[in-house]
Amino acid sequence: MKTSDFYFDLPETLIAQTPLEDRSSSRLMRIDKKNGQITHKKFYNVLDDIKPGDCLVLNNTKVIPARLFGTKETGAVIEFLLLKRLSLNTWETLVKPGKKAKIGTRFTFGDGRLKCDIIDIGEEGSRIIEFIYEGVFEHILDALGSMPLPPYITAKLDDPTRYNTVYAKHEGSAAAPTAGLHFTEELLKAVVAKGAALAFVTLHVGLGTFRPVKVEDVNSHKMHSEYYTLDAENAEIINKAKASGGRIISVGTTSTRTLETIADENGMLKAQSGWTEIFIYPGYKFKVVDGLITNFHLPESTLIMLVSAFIDKKTVLDAYQIAVDEKYRFFSFGDAMLII
Repeated sequence: MKTSDFYFDLPETLIAQTPLEDRSSSRLMRIDKKNGQITHKKFYNVLDDIKPGDCLVLNNTKVIPARLFGTKETGAVIEFLLLKRLSLNTWETLVKPGKKAKIGTRFTFGDGRLKCDIIDIGEEGSRIIEFIYEGVFEHILDALGSMPLPPYITAKLDDPTRYNTVYAKHEGSAAAPTAGLHFTEELLKAVVAKGAALAFVTLHVGLGTFRPVKVEDVNSHKMHSEYYTLDAENAEIINKAKASGGRIISVGTTSTRTLETIADENGMLKAQSGWTEIFIYPGYKFKVVDGLITNFHLPESTLIMLVSAFIDKKTVLDAYQIAVDEKYRFFSFGDAMLII
């Protein structure tokens, strides 16, 4: 299987730069999993497909203000993007320009309340840094950091909260689980009112999810590890729905990867935490997920490969061509797809 098999031509004008005023009014492409039939709706029409006994699984990670600008003693300024917390004060980061961040170099941020030392070089040129500060790190980061929008979004985000879901809870992500951005609190209440359950997993999204696949042989691609957790209460909610014949509808590829990492061969889950490197592409047999809500993804990305595994590659690429023709909005602040 080749990476180029998942290519499609996307006009830049279709890359959404700003979120809609009403989260739930984005467009929704519904694909019938049995016959591939496509219908066009609004996202709030997702309720039409929710049945009593179903369970929606959402990723409640919270994006942190992970972009920082540090200054060397020489006055040189470089950009840091916090990718993964390795210990209390140690992080894996992406730095630009990397040549100015040699091991042993110290950087100062803002008013000097925060400093860091470069202590190691990680995968693909990332830097391992150790922060030095007094007080509460999260408070300092809130004051000095900014929201790490993806590089394809060039417009300024007036309200940083729009790059988090309304149910975001556990801080730690470098990017948003974007399928969940369409839900409002009112829509979630309406889901419950229809007799469906809500369950939450946590997967802290790293940039590895969005990095391009650089090898032509899909089997040779290695995913970056991301931290996940599922508690006993939410595992029980999902298991109860599954055992009762309800459908598990995963909101986003991150929720999907978490569920498929944890589930046993019968699709049942137990509370656990850990690091996942699961890479889902065509040929994968899903163990627990019955329905998928997702955004429209980058060409040749691991995300479009996961969606292609859930239904089939031809159906997905045909649907993407229709989305282009119908001028759907793509990527993080774009429209959504429901496969059910």
